[in-house]
Amino acid sequence: MRYRDFGRTGLKVSELVFGCGMVGGLVIEKDDATRQAAIDRALTSGINWFDTAPMYGAGKSEAALGRLLAGETRPFHISTKVNVDARDLDDLRGQIERSLEASLTRLKRDSVTLLQLHNPLGAETRERTLAADEVLKVGGVLDVLADLKRQGLCGHIGFTGLGERDAVLRVIRSGRVESAQVYYNLLNPSASATPPATWPVHDFGGVFQACADHGVAAMVIRVFSAGVIATDARKGLEQPLTAGDTVESETAKARAVLAALGDRHGTRAQAAVRFALAEARASCVVLGIGEPEHLAEALAAEAMGPLPSEGLEAVRGVYARGLG
Repeated sequence: MRYRDFGRTGLKVSELVFGCGMVGGLVIEKDDATRQAAIDRALTSGINWFDTAPMYGAGKSEAALGRLLAGETRPFHISTKVNVDARDLDDLRGQIERSLEASLTRLKRDSVTLLQLHNPLGAETRERTLAADEVLKVGGVLDVLADLKRQGLCGHIGFTGLGERDAVLRVIRSGRVESAQVYYNLLNPSASATPPATWPVHDFGGVFQACADHGVAAMVIRVFSAGVIATDARKGLEQPLTAGDTVESETAKARAVLAALGDRHGTRAQAAVRFALAEARASCVVLGIGEPEHLAEALAAEAMGPLPSEGLEAVRGVYARGLG
C-alpha cells in the first residue's frame, strides 16, 4: 500500500480508503463475521482510513465500526460527517453538536480524525443544498466545525464537494477547510481537466487545482459512479449525484469508455480505481465496498499502480469522439 499526503494536515493516508456508505453497503448490510473479516483484511493490507456518516444506514455504519473496531490496536483514522437541516438554521450550532455527539457515541470514540459537512453546496439554500454563504459566514458551519476542532472532538474539518462548482471552489479557497470530497471518475473527469464539448458533464472544473493551491486534501468519491462503471448488475442505488445525469446516460458513457480500455488494465472496477490513482493531486480514493471480493479487487488495482499513459490516452480519445 502506498500513502499520500493528506493536504496540509501532516497526515499520511493510504491511497485507498474503506468507504462505509450505502452504495457499497458491506458495513451496513453484512453479518458481523463478514464485516470483521473485511476490516481485518483492509488493516492488514495497509488501509488506514474508514469513511462513514450518520446518514449511512441511519447510523448502522457508524455503530458497526464502533463495535468492530473497539480494542483495535493497529493505527487507523475515521472520518464522519454532519448533514445540516436547512429548515432549522437558527439552531445550526445545536444541530451540528448533537450530530457529532451521536456519531461519537455510535463509534465508541472521544473524537474522529475528520469531520465533514455532508450537504451539497450552491448559491442558495434549498432542500439539502446549503448556500456557500451559510457555510462561510460568521457563526456559520465552518465556525461551528472549527469550535469542535478546538474542543478536541475532531482533528480536522472538511466538506463534501458536491453541488455547484463555484460554491465548492469558494469554500476550498477560503483556506478554512482541510479536506474536500471530490467527485471524479472515468465518466466525469472535469475536476482534473475540462473534457471537450463532445463529452458533456456536470462541471467541477478547477477543483483539484484549488485543493492543491490551498493545501486541501482531495478525497476522490464516486469512482465507480455508484456501481455503474464497476458492473452491469443494478441494486437500485445507482442514482447519480450530479445534475443532468441519469443511470441510462452514465451507463452509455461507461460502455464507451470501457470498450476503449478493454481488459488491458484489469477488471472494470480496477481500471476505474487506477484512473483515479493517476490523478497526482488526489490524496486518496474512497471506495464503496459491497462484497469481500470487491476489497480484494481494489487492493490488487492499487498494487498495479495508476492507469498508465496508454490507458489515459484511450479514455481521452473517447471524450473527444463523444457518444454520437
